[in-house]
Amino acid sequence: MIKFKGYINYDLNKRFFDLIILFFCIFIFIFPILIISISIRITSKHNVIYWSERIGKDNVVFKMPKFRTMRVDTPSVATHLLSKPEIWITPVGKFLRKFSLDELPQLWNIFKGEMSFVGPRPALYNQKDLIMLRTKNSVHRILPGITGLAQINGRDKLSIKEKVLFDIKYLKNRRLILDIKIILITLKKMLSTSGVIH
Repeated sequence: MIKFKGYINYDLNKRFFDLIILFFCIFIFIFPILIISISIRITSKHNVIYWSERIGKDNVVFKMPKFRTMRVDTPSVATHLLSKPEIWITPVGKFLRKFSLDELPQLWNIFKGEMSFVGPRPALYNQKDLIMLRTKNSVHRILPGITGLAQINGRDKLSIKEKVLFDIKYLKNRRLILDIKIILITLKKMLSTSGVIH
């Protein structure tokens, strides 16, 4: 069992770190967010934002927003489980997903303290096997993130067990320097168009 007392100061520093980055992200991305919103509204019907039920810290369910990149009738499963995901993508969805710009609305979750910039990606409410394995290994005790170790080390190519092994590694080695390293690798992968977030 992982002991958390030694992480109290880290968690406070991490929250402060998240808020600082959040401030700069809002300043940098406010105009792109407006452009993306207008583009989605012009090219497809229905809402600009898609809200999904996700599993947060201590297995509390919260609503996580994304820019809508899929049709409204898309099955509610992880994208990699769709047999032909490309048929569900909206006109601007492919571009947004390619550069992970669909994740920008999750800045709201960071502001609310439901997510961090770095942590295990929050599971969908119906990913029971992932939720159970994370709970068994105390991964559920930390905030989920926009990006994390699993996202920079294979993402959807990883099995559930492999993802959780990366989650456990992050849990045991959490430091701000590691968070910074993960963010920098994430940015590098985004700019190379390989993408890292799901």
